Parts: sequence; C-alpha cells; structure tokens
Amino acid sequence: MNSGTPCIFFDRDGIVNESPGPGYVERWEDFHLQPGFVAALRTVTAKGYPSVVITNQQGVAKGLYSEEELQDIHGQFRAQLLRTHGVDVLDIFYCPHYAAENCECRKPKPGMFFQTSEKYGIDLSNSWMIGDSEGDVESGHAAGCKTIRVCAASEKTKADFRVEHIDEVAAILERELEPCA
Repeated sequence: MNSGTPCIFFDRDGIVNESPGPGYVERWEDFHLQPGFVAALRTVTAKGYPSVVITNQQGVAKGLYSEEELQDIHGQFRAQLLRTHGVDVLDIFYCPHYAAENCECRKPKPGMFFQTSEKYGIDLSNSWMIGDSEGDVESGHAAGCKTIRVCAASEKTKADFRVEHIDEVAAILERELEPCA
C-alpha cells in the first residue's frame, strides 16, 4: 500500500512512558512521560508526520484495570502532551487480550498497524515503528515499516536502527525522515 500518509508508531511502556518493569501501569499516577519520547514526537510533528501509539495491554484481560481506566490514562497522557508540550498523537490503539488468545491485534502480529492504516489511510511501507522489544520490531516489519529498537547494545535485534536510550531516537528521525507534505 503506497497511497496515504506515512506514520510514526510508538510503543507505549518503555518508549512513551517509563517502563513499569515486570508489572503494569494501572493508574495515571504511575504513568511517567519520557522526555526522549517528547523530543522524538516534536521532531516527527515538525516534519509533518502523524504519530500513533500502539500497545499491548494484557492488564485489562487480567482484570488489573478496566478499558475505561486505560482510556482515562490515555486521555490524561494526551492532555498533558498538549498542555505541557504543545504536541499530540493522532490516536492510541491497544490490545486488551491475553497473550494466549493469539488474537490478530497483539504485537508481534501487525493487526494494530492494519487497523490504523484502514482508519486513517496510512502508508505502512513508508512508516516507522519505535519500540523497546523484539516483538515491536517483528510487528513493525510484518506491517512493512522501518524500525528503531531501544535496547542494550548487547541484545540481538533485527531492527533497522538500534539505540540504547529513547533520548537518541529524535536524532535518528531528524536525519532519516524526509519532510511529509
């Protein structure tokens, strides 16, 4: 699919906000926006690209928080982005299912990319996925996107680019992205 606008996709936990470790962000007070994500989003926005957050949220299936509570966290996140930083994301897609359900929307499957493409006319072949797991890389590649993985230099990855910290992502995007009309 080459029609439409390219998009920059961001994983949530570990990229947009600080990773909660092995647990989950169950309430807004536990959601800590990463400055490196804001810098990357500003770069993307300045170059004319829409951005979408795609995230697995198995905590919903586990009953740790409801979809309404998750949507409240996402609403507060977007409000903070606008109020404090003057930027926003186009949308947030999430998979609320158990990993064992083998649904089409859970990364590393590319279902959320396809949902975004269908809803907004996104050109996935010229889009990018930024994540901190190999599942993020796999899902991005399965959707036809270029990928950036934030991980230790010692970790193996099939990502197109690797950085050790989210603070390094903006520089790659500044260098690699052509302005989007």
